[in-house]
Amino acid sequence: MPELPEVERGREIAEQVGRGRVIEAVHCPRDPIALVKCSAAAVGRALRGATLTAVARHGKQMWFELDRRPWLLVHFGMTGAFEGYLRRDRTERPRFCRLEIEFEGGRCLAFTDPRRFGRIGLAHDPRREPPVSRLGFDPLDSMPDLATFRRLVAARRGNVKGLLLDQGFAAGVGNWIADEVLYQARIDPRRRVESLAADEVALIRRRLAAIVRTAVRVNSVSERFPRTWLFHHRWGRDASARTHDGRPVRHVTIAGRTTAWVPGVQR
Repeated sequence: MPELPEVERGREIAEQVGRGRVIEAVHCPRDPIALVKCSAAAVGRALRGATLTAVARHGKQMWFELDRRPWLLVHFGMTGAFEGYLRRDRTERPRFCRLEIEFEGGRCLAFTDPRRFGRIGLAHDPRREPPVSRLGFDPLDSMPDLATFRRLVAARRGNVKGLLLDQGFAAGVGNWIADEVLYQARIDPRRRVESLAADEVALIRRRLAAIVRTAVRVNSVSERFPRTWLFHHRWGRDASARTHDGRPVRHVTIAGRTTAWVPGVQR
């Protein structure tokens, strides 16, 4: 599932394709699953003839800021992505295309989503409307200072893995980022939030910020993630999985998600 770094990469692609350009054509199939509280016709009316001034993101939510309202709101879901191309270079739309926007000059942006878990909607003020208004801080763009972060953690209960997955706490953090943060912070994902010491909370904050920044810097190309990361060894519930230094990786279900952790490191 795309997490914050992958969605940030999608935001950058959308801006590269269309920022400052007029939308000349819109292809939006009727899809009662993908379209949220709007019709395909409404999406077309909102976009056609408008100029894209910016593409914004908070957590996994993304929206297109236009020179008029409403604005397009997009969530990638489990398999969503953006693809940019020139109309003259292809005659057919990409497979699983849920939305295609054609800008002046023949630049096209397609939202593809094979499994149809992605969502398309319209909003007049995304930051002040659900779902964006219900989200917590964005670890890339709005990481709180340490005192505020500690207060946010102190107000929560439950296990620390569930805390990191809670979009009302930290928007955009998904399963692999949460596991990576706790591995690098050397904290057992089953630990109760209220058991964390002040220095452990500070370390979680530092590792969360660093991991997100690093993933964004390499455009979410996992082959470019540091070789010491748990990421490279966490997939598939492999009972023989080992970290880069040979420690066994274990898998359990925490907060309803498969969790990879290293008992020899995390306490």
